[in-house]
Amino acid sequence: MRKSIVSQWLSTTSWGDWQRITMTGDASKRRYERLLDQNGKSVILMDAPPETCGSQERFVDIAVHLKSLNLLAPEILEWDDKKGLLILSDLGRHDFAQHLCTTPKDETKLYNAAVSVLRSLQSTPPPNGLTVMTPDIGVKMIGVAFEWAATDHSIDLITEITTRLRGLLHDVDPNPRILSLRDFHAENLIWRSTDHENSRIGLLDFQDAFITHSTYDLASLLRDARRDVNPELLTPLLTQLAGESGNLEDFRRAFHVMAVQRNLRILGIFHRLARQDGKTKYLSLIPRVWAHLQNDLATPDLIKLGHLVTKAFDPARAYS
Repeated sequence: MRKSIVSQWLSTTSWGDWQRITMTGDASKRRYERLLDQNGKSVILMDAPPETCGSQERFVDIAVHLKSLNLLAPEILEWDDKKGLLILSDLGRHDFAQHLCTTPKDETKLYNAAVSVLRSLQSTPPPNGLTVMTPDIGVKMIGVAFEWAATDHSIDLITEITTRLRGLLHDVDPNPRILSLRDFHAENLIWRSTDHENSRIGLLDFQDAFITHSTYDLASLLRDARRDVNPELLTPLLTQLAGESGNLEDFRRAFHVMAVQRNLRILGIFHRLARQDGKTKYLSLIPRVWAHLQNDLATPDLIKLGHLVTKAFDPARAYS
């Protein structure tokens, strides 16, 4: 049924007779195709069924905001929100992960460029109407971890973890004000080496953008579930993000807290994708997510939380 809806809609557009090539999907219900004409020109079809993905208005709004900051987001070439279908400009075929597989020496250059994008993104007030990750919301977001990944469901243990994490989130940022694209990692960043400044990086997958601490997207970038990142990049990139007006140690502490909150949520989501949706490929990513958690929970401010998390989530069973 969905295939016929997409094909029929495409036939009414300028891209109806273009070749359709299925692209690798993401963790959501959205699906993507690259459309090619006879001369090799390409655009991207986003198929986001409204019944499972909701409206794509937020994606469009954030794309407009990013372009207003001279950042490289896709152009919206066609959009039918009721059908959940969009045609987007094609920003390129080589994301950070693909480029670094063949040219690993470029890692520092690419990640420095990514933080430059974050500094531009964070230089102006965010759009109105976005969810704010307050300490209460941040704790609520990790509920999926207890539901799908925990091996000890003791109410007292869960309460102790959430109370301690809420306190840490409050300490580092009780009133968040910074726009986060939220899934700011290597597979969502297109590398365009021939362009200049921020136009070297194409931005994808930002429909879940929200308001949080400025280190959240850096945690997404450096604690990537899909690739190992040189740990020596943390301090220089934190320094770059903090700038002259930021306190490096405050940023470092916030980074570890944001990374733990994010990866507890990812731990739950990956288990849910594997067990509820049959996307078992995500189980292979869990060991890296767990290793990230253990790394960040070993920092002095988070050691007590780390002991609690280890009780709640058995690593051996988390990988199964």
